[in-house]
Amino acid sequence: MLRNSSLARQSTESIERLYITMRHLFYRGAFKITGNSGLALRDLLLKLNPEIYGFIADPNTVELEGLLYVLDRLPEGIEQTPYINLTADEGYASSHFEAIVPLKRRRNCYRIDSEQMNIEVLRGRSEIYDILTHLTFFYNEADKIMYRAFENNKMSRVWEKIEHVVHQKKSLSLEEREVALIHLAHILGRTFEETKLAYEAFSFDENKDRLFHVIYWMGKLSHMDYNGLVSREITFTSTLRSQIGHHLTGEKWANQIKYELHSKNLHQRPLHIISANMHSVMNMLFAHKSQGREYDKSLELSVYEELSSSINKDLRDNVREFAANGGMMYIEDTSGANIDVQIIDLKGFDFDQTAFKSIKYDRNDVLIVMDYAFGEQAFEVMDELLKPYREEDYFEMNVKSVSIMGKAGILEGSKGDIMVADSFVFEGTADNYPFDNQLSKSDFDGYDLGVYQGMMVTVLGTSLQNKNILEFFKDTSWECIGLEMEGAHYQKAIQIASKIRGHIDENVRVSYAYYASDNPLETGGTLASGGLGLTGVKPTYLITLKMIEKILQA
Repeated sequence: MLRNSSLARQSTESIERLYITMRHLFYRGAFKITGNSGLALRDLLLKLNPEIYGFIADPNTVELEGLLYVLDRLPEGIEQTPYINLTADEGYASSHFEAIVPLKRRRNCYRIDSEQMNIEVLRGRSEIYDILTHLTFFYNEADKIMYRAFENNKMSRVWEKIEHVVHQKKSLSLEEREVALIHLAHILGRTFEETKLAYEAFSFDENKDRLFHVIYWMGKLSHMDYNGLVSREITFTSTLRSQIGHHLTGEKWANQIKYELHSKNLHQRPLHIISANMHSVMNMLFAHKSQGREYDKSLELSVYEELSSSINKDLRDNVREFAANGGMMYIEDTSGANIDVQIIDLKGFDFDQTAFKSIKYDRNDVLIVMDYAFGEQAFEVMDELLKPYREEDYFEMNVKSVSIMGKAGILEGSKGDIMVADSFVFEGTADNYPFDNQLSKSDFDGYDLGVYQGMMVTVLGTSLQNKNILEFFKDTSWECIGLEMEGAHYQKAIQIASKIRGHIDENVRVSYAYYASDNPLETGGTLASGGLGLTGVKPTYLITLKMIEKILQA
């Protein structure tokens, strides 16, 4: 245990040094990937050796699952651009540049020219740290490729074959592709089978050979950098540096919601804030009605599984249209926060054909359903939302409850299990947030899911966690059940609004529950191993069910 504690302390120190270094580089305004600062950042990440980045510390093996995970969160084409510029919202949307939105991160990016990619950062420091961590991993793997592609600074025969594949115009035959994959496997330090699986995972319909292109450009730019032909560099605009931490986006976002509440004369009603996704609350209240189906079980998954299937877009559109005509107002975010909102007026709501038809409800509550925040952004948006409105009129937010549903890494259990938090500890600090959760483990009895209740750690970034730290939190007296990125930030904002500023009721009710998106202590169980798929339907809707029940029965 002493050895594990010592390793955990070393890992924690590496994380703290990483963030101090990142913050310093941010305020400095720029750094080169192969400069002293860029290499120091990389050394710290290698020392930490996060679980999500797999073989990052192995100089002879390129980490493929981690690379796909990172590229899904960075703009398409970033492997071709040596210059990365992180910006605020600086008007690119009104230019001729077409926004590039990463597959699994809602952020606007712009390819300025053949060498430069601009990435808009509108979600606070957590987003900056997230991007820098991913890029540091990305450039580490690029250098591995370069070292294996060039022998004594001379292009290897195998790399010539890869270059030929990338530049040829015609599609590859099966035989040509498999020959190319054998050459690529040599460059990657992986087996043919592993490389073939990666080829399929990286493929797009419009670019089946994407893996070849990504690996080629990563290795090429790395080689050009080390030979002085180009300088890979990350810069931060002065506008971004001046705006970070000032809640400009959060204030604009919150005022848009309060304006809509006021204009619809809902602002004095009892308000219930739910941080979730944009489908589960809507579907539980409107999906069965929209299809003329009866809800005859405490939790009926078939409808929700149908709605979650990628082939049923028309069905989802039908539910949204029905909900819009049935009292749900949709507020598409225009602030840049990337957090859309639904407002649902429950006054006179007909709960027949829903899971709540047996509940006697005769009040006039209003649900404010907000999409997921990202890390530290959770404090910004919740802090601004709970403040009084001071524009056309003045009113305080009549908030009766705040419910937070999220996805998190679980430390004991499996993907799809449920975690009920009773406190948050903020990683790397003495900040701790105990609270009285309206939800408990017993609320989920009888549903054939693993359910865990206890302390959760709010981490600076899930991509920085390693086994030493996680096992320390799990196996010591902390008895931590999971890790996530927003809980402490949400609870901090709620406590400031209720206990210190007096903006909302001091006894505001809170609910926190998470479904497990990954188990970073389990081999093959990290976020890089893939999403939940339909496994996430049951815990998502079960948590939604219990949160709405608590609101209606209060």
